[in-house]
Amino acid sequence: MKKHLKHPIFTIISEEADLLGQESFVIGGFVRDILLKRNSPDIDVVTLGSGIELAKKVAKRISPKLPVSIFKTFGTAMLKYEGLEVEFVGARKESYQEDSRKPSVESGTLEDDQKRRDFTINALAICLNSDRFGELIDPFDGVADLKRKIIRTPLDPGITFSDDPLRMMRAIRFSTQLNFIIESSTIEAICANKERIKIVSKERIMDEMNKIILSDNPSKGFKLLDKCGLLDIIFPELAAMKGRQEIGGIGHKDNFLHTLEVLDRIVPNTDNLWLRWSALLHDIAKPRTKRFIPKLGWTFHAHNFVGAKMIPGIFRRMKLPLNEKMKYVQKMVSLHMRPIVLSEEEVTDSAVRRLLFEAGDDIDDLMTLCEADITSKNSEKEKRYLKNFQLVREKLKDLEERDHIRNFQPPVSGEEIMEVFGLSPSREVGIIKAAIKDAILDGEIHNNYEEAYSFMLKKAKELGLEPIGNQSE
Repeated sequence: MKKHLKHPIFTIISEEADLLGQESFVIGGFVRDILLKRNSPDIDVVTLGSGIELAKKVAKRISPKLPVSIFKTFGTAMLKYEGLEVEFVGARKESYQEDSRKPSVESGTLEDDQKRRDFTINALAICLNSDRFGELIDPFDGVADLKRKIIRTPLDPGITFSDDPLRMMRAIRFSTQLNFIIESSTIEAICANKERIKIVSKERIMDEMNKIILSDNPSKGFKLLDKCGLLDIIFPELAAMKGRQEIGGIGHKDNFLHTLEVLDRIVPNTDNLWLRWSALLHDIAKPRTKRFIPKLGWTFHAHNFVGAKMIPGIFRRMKLPLNEKMKYVQKMVSLHMRPIVLSEEEVTDSAVRRLLFEAGDDIDDLMTLCEADITSKNSEKEKRYLKNFQLVREKLKDLEERDHIRNFQPPVSGEEIMEVFGLSPSREVGIIKAAIKDAILDGEIHNNYEEAYSFMLKKAKELGLEPIGNQSE
């Protein structure tokens, strides 16, 4: 393993650890990623002694001015050096209380420290002391598990997950990110301990879920969450989408599986976490809006609008940000049917202008979402939709270049309308302003001040209003 420790930081740690007489090891994800041939900027160093003292010595050796972040409560210290983030901690063993995932910690051996790790692939260690520099310590066959692509706990999985239930989410996240299989007894232990997830903070759960969503194949993670029973607990609205229903031989598709297909389809086209969340939530209201109407079949009327209204509650409960990111997801969910409806019928300039106006700068993201949403077992039908969808894209580009509709503000403001006609804020001002906007979006007038001003005078006259002074000249 020596060839993987060429960065000067390892030599410095080795020499300072020897001077302190402390056995020291790089452990966990960095070692795992070496064997997986992945880059990792985070290095965890475990030492048999004070991690804080070793961190200070290493930092001073690099530069007397190099800052060290010290966390005395946890006995850890961290420094940054040449793009790496290096955390130092003394080897420890842990014990847990039933109502908390925060352990009682005491000093321990390397073996104790490796036993407390979540998975065998994260319990690998490499010695940094000069006499054993580069020696791999693998007490739980983590290397074999990496080769077999298996997620497994070092100790009894039931105890591992009961002690720290967040590890259940981490098992599913690693399985999704690495495309590994969770070993059977480990899966069974997650199923048995699923209720324990309730003691974990929503923030920590969402951190893991976001990593699943940002993976290359997020559907795998959500299917595992469902298989283990965690989905019903942490995301009941998504779990409610599962299954098909049939009446009189007429059925609808499984909206849970469709949603996961849309999420997977959007992955190659965006790294935007919140656009991926939009894919996950775009049909979230279908269970609430589902109706069977004789002669029509299954309908999900207004599921996009109902879904948009559900999102603040979901974000609040899950401790997701209640800011512009939430509003962005709401917009995507609310508008996701519009481009698809356009692709099913004749694409009019007016309809495209209105879509461009409402979506604004998010129009490209909306189109990416909707294109991922075009799924059908009928390949010819899907090809037709995608072809029409391309037509909508071309219309959007053409009209944006010509009419500058994206995020446009009506050329005549409400303040100017009040000034011209001597009005205070009133219903008439709103009517005139809305009429100018509609006239531009419907193509009756161009998006410029002169035509908008003339249209304002005409509309005001219909309402029995006259400009004060000579402002109509």
